[in-house]
Amino acid sequence: MTADAAAKLSPQEFIDQHPMSRRQWLIVILCLLTMVAEGLDTTVAAFVYPKLKDNWGTEDRTVTAIVTLSVLAMIIGGIAAGPLADRYGRKRVTVIGVAVFGLGTACMGFASVIGVLAGLRFVACLGLGAVLPTTMALVADWTPAKRRAQMITLAFAGVTAGTTVGGVLASVLIPAFGWPTLLVVCGIIPLLVIPAVVVFVPESVSLLAARERPTAELHRALAAVASDQDLSCVAGDRTTVQRGSRPAPRIVLSRDFAPTTLLLWLCLFLGQGIAYLIITYLPRLVEDAGLTDAQAALGVAAFGWGGLTGQLSVSFALKRFDRFRLLATLWGASAFGLAAAALWAERFTALLATAFAIGLCLPAATSVLQAITAVAYPQSVRATGISWANSAGKLGPVFGGLLGGLMVDADWRLHTVLLVLVGPVAIGLLATLTLRARTRSQRGEPSGPRPMTAFAPRQS
Repeated sequence: MTADAAAKLSPQEFIDQHPMSRRQWLIVILCLLTMVAEGLDTTVAAFVYPKLKDNWGTEDRTVTAIVTLSVLAMIIGGIAAGPLADRYGRKRVTVIGVAVFGLGTACMGFASVIGVLAGLRFVACLGLGAVLPTTMALVADWTPAKRRAQMITLAFAGVTAGTTVGGVLASVLIPAFGWPTLLVVCGIIPLLVIPAVVVFVPESVSLLAARERPTAELHRALAAVASDQDLSCVAGDRTTVQRGSRPAPRIVLSRDFAPTTLLLWLCLFLGQGIAYLIITYLPRLVEDAGLTDAQAALGVAAFGWGGLTGQLSVSFALKRFDRFRLLATLWGASAFGLAAAALWAERFTALLATAFAIGLCLPAATSVLQAITAVAYPQSVRATGISWANSAGKLGPVFGGLLGGLMVDADWRLHTVLLVLVGPVAIGLLATLTLRARTRSQRGEPSGPRPMTAFAPRQS
């Protein structure tokens, strides 16, 4: 190998060695806006489903079936999207997913029978399942290593922002125009982001390199974000999986990656399940404790605002602190908050404060998990790893809803439910410590794609 050849950089090495450009910041912001779709979907579930019973006389079991099929569709969409994105392009799959979700949701506003609405909802959720993993993969691919975890969590905050925006839209549109208008607006908003994504977000250069595209094509993609840099030193990506390697699903579930994969699945399952249970059943549990409807709504709002604050905060904390220690701290603080809320469950002011504190930690933990997942796998299978982990995480709300329903039907009090939730949080903490120990065990091993090398503590 000549000295000139040895000096060549892979596209990812080039990105890692340069600071964030304005275009890279724009990519992160557009991905954040894309993630708003995930938050708006929560609005559909929270505000539209109850109206089906009131306005159309839809039976509870029918609504339950729609909810179940919606979650199943998101899981199917997520499982399929990852391998497709790793093979055909993350930008392409992201745009298609947003378009399917937006059009499907907007068309739901014009449905006149429950069967058509349920079918459109299933299609919309198929598209939505593809949005989160491919968007997170794009952010990870286009940001330097030192800022990657921070930028991923910042973009993921779009989910909570979408939930907040959706709540405001619901409070304005439903009383004035009805819930079908809310569906149309929630579908149109994500569609407005698509043209900007098409124009300003290039396809992942690491994926292009892994597919052995010509060097000139790689340079064009890099020039979009680093037009003022000398690109002559950039060659094909030497670090990605070469042609003829195993398919992405087999790599994610291989012997080297399987322990990491299962631990990440467990953490996301627990985090999303606990958060869903709290959001769904807190109003009823608070009312059963003797508080008013308005106080219950304020409790949920405090949890939501805490979530937005926490997710934005950890996006900056990750720039300075080890992601595993931060995640373990968030799990521990969540357990403490749940225990404190159980002690003060019937005192409204204290409950409001602890709801905000729990919201500050649990959604933030999910954000950190997104960052950990995004750097856990080689670039060439990153979308598959993220999509499958989030698909496993989406099972959390299903089991969280069932568990919450059983506890409510058994007339458990609010303080009892909160204390029970400390157990799953403790399991999440143990899983995080196991992931960190696995990271440490990987140090000093031969070079090559290893499941946790991206987890090394941040160097100053």
